[in-house]
Amino acid sequence: MNPFKLSVEQLEKKARAIRRRIIMLNANSPAGGHTGADLSQVEILTALYFRLLDCAPDRTEDATRDIYIQSKGHAVGGYYCVLAEAGYFPESWLPTYQHADSHLPGHPVKHKTPGIELNTGALGHGLPVAVGIALAAKKDNSKRRVFAVTGDGELAEGSNWEAALVAAHYGLDNLTIITDKNKLQLAGATSDILNTDPLDEKWRAFGMNVTECAGNDMRAVVETLENLPANGKPNVVIAHTEKGFGISFIQSKPEWHHRVPKGDEIELAMEELKDE
Repeated sequence: MNPFKLSVEQLEKKARAIRRRIIMLNANSPAGGHTGADLSQVEILTALYFRLLDCAPDRTEDATRDIYIQSKGHAVGGYYCVLAEAGYFPESWLPTYQHADSHLPGHPVKHKTPGIELNTGALGHGLPVAVGIALAAKKDNSKRRVFAVTGDGELAEGSNWEAALVAAHYGLDNLTIITDKNKLQLAGATSDILNTDPLDEKWRAFGMNVTECAGNDMRAVVETLENLPANGKPNVVIAHTEKGFGISFIQSKPEWHHRVPKGDEIELAMEELKDE
């Protein structure tokens, strides 16, 4: 069971605090960061770690724990902020993000960071491993659930669709794939670079249950994840988000894919993220 079980209102406040952490984390990084991608996924990760996942910092080796895979590994900065907030490692580590010998490198590395379940760097690798973990849990008759967050640009990688075929074939209803559909990637709009729409029809054609929600609306995210179909199929949630959500001058700006706030931008962002 989840050790926090926060209400929607508490989750919203937690998400705002995590966004503040993201700004300072990236501002202190000597090697840049993926601010836009970090911010778009905040509601998803906050809902998972503070309400839904059956896992905890003192259960990282528990064979029954739920597994979360950050397939969009470049957005690890936001993930670190969630893990620190949830107590997986000291908050004092956050200012060391991407510094020499840090526990917090620029992509998830399992042996460096408590709470990380899988090294993910090249896009398209996380989902296939998540499928394997879910399949193993099925064969063990385990009640473990597996969640994986992918980017929408990441779905250009064919390995995702091979994994989807396997997940559907084996009826992995213990697997939930959440696509952070923020509509932007490194070089511009996903629809211009390689259009994957209609994404819902593609996932259904591969044998998935498909649910869509407003991915930056905490109540919508929680209600969607808590009411997924249970009919023997894997679940896909298409979370419609905005890259850089929560900060007006970052939101939906392609240039913030790999950019960090500097100077007055830090103060402006923190002002916008004050508790209401």
